[in-house]
Amino acid sequence: MASTITKTPPKARPKHLDLFSIRLPLPGILSIMHRISGAALFLFLPLLLWLLDRSLDTEIGYDQVRSYMSLWIVKIVLIGLLYGFMHHFCAGIRYLFLDMHKGIDLPQARMSAAIVYFVSIPLTVIAAWLLFF
Repeated sequence: MASTITKTPPKARPKHLDLFSIRLPLPGILSIMHRISGAALFLFLPLLLWLLDRSLDTEIGYDQVRSYMSLWIVKIVLIGLLYGFMHHFCAGIRYLFLDMHKGIDLPQARMSAAIVYFVSIPLTVIAAWLLFF
């Protein structure tokens, strides 16, 4: 009894991964952005605490912080950190629901990833408007 088992040839795998040609789905991009925003918030925390300490120390320190905040580059960095916070917060809520096994099906996961972007961007615009204008 000879069996007719045929081996399929192995797939030709790339020798290196071209990371710029790989297209991640929206939940994958959201996951990477969640990690980046968390790292940025962690790394900029000493600067934010220093600004808070300086502004609460004396009136001169408060005036210096106000003058720092009027610089356009500082405003851009703070708006970026504000977006990082809003994105990290909204994505964190999404991950809490995923941990409770809510919305783990593929269409629901894609929809909730899109909702994170559609919520975090307007929240950033509103908060930046209230803070700087």
